[in-house]
Amino acid sequence: MLLNNERHVQLNRARRHFLGLAAETGAKVAAVGALAATTIFPASIAQAMGKPWWKKEGGPEGDPMCFLRGTSIMTPTGEICIENLQIGDLVETARGKPMAVKWIGRHLYKRSGPSWNGSVIPIRIARHAIDERTPHRDLYVSPGHALLIDGVLIRAKDLVNGISIAPVLPAHQEMIEYFHIVLDTHEVILAEGAAAETFLVTDNNHEGFSNFVEFARLYPVDQRPVMTPFAPIVSIDSGREQLKALLPAGVRRILQVRQPARETRRKIATRAEQLVS
Repeated sequence: MLLNNERHVQLNRARRHFLGLAAETGAKVAAVGALAATTIFPASIAQAMGKPWWKKEGGPEGDPMCFLRGTSIMTPTGEICIENLQIGDLVETARGKPMAVKWIGRHLYKRSGPSWNGSVIPIRIARHAIDERTPHRDLYVSPGHALLIDGVLIRAKDLVNGISIAPVLPAHQEMIEYFHIVLDTHEVILAEGAAAETFLVTDNNHEGFSNFVEFARLYPVDQRPVMTPFAPIVSIDSGREQLKALLPAGVRRILQVRQPARETRRKIATRAEQLVS
């Protein structure tokens, strides 16, 4: 009975934290999104770079964007391992309302040689790597999976510091199995207590999953959800100088100040160094 009470208290605490995150996120996303739409990423720049700025790598030729098997996802009744979720189940979202799972993508990788391909090895976000309670357990995601931090979405591989966030394969793994959740819209959910994105459906990027035929059967082309990103997606990439060159001088100065991905990585790395010192 005591254990059940303790679990209930922990669940309520996590839910309050998530609802607080939802309110905080709304303000930050609105502010950052307005800046991205009107200042940093005008349509002409997006076109000049060759594709919409929010589109991420994905599918068979890009980074998979998924949760590792065993990841706990927050639902209205508590945490459930992602592999145990089914279509129709509800998950909590950062908007403060539960949403139904529309589809769960899966991908299984098997090691074909003495070592793994680095592009599929999960990134471990260690317990309390982001702050004193986030995540509340080690979180394993694919390199291209984004977390919501300070109102923007940042890919796990852009947060790597080699201490608290690093590519790590759990012990005794001969296979890597990833799962991802599709909702009606691109959302942020709670995974091991950390705010992480659901799958952003764009074009045919669902074809990177081994069960993509199921998605095609459930959602014919004319019935597929049209998604826009939950929040601005920022990254640390080689295209930064190209982007800066396309911007007016005044906006370039803003960019020099506003480097959310780099600044977040620096803060998390500093925290990790302080914890191990």
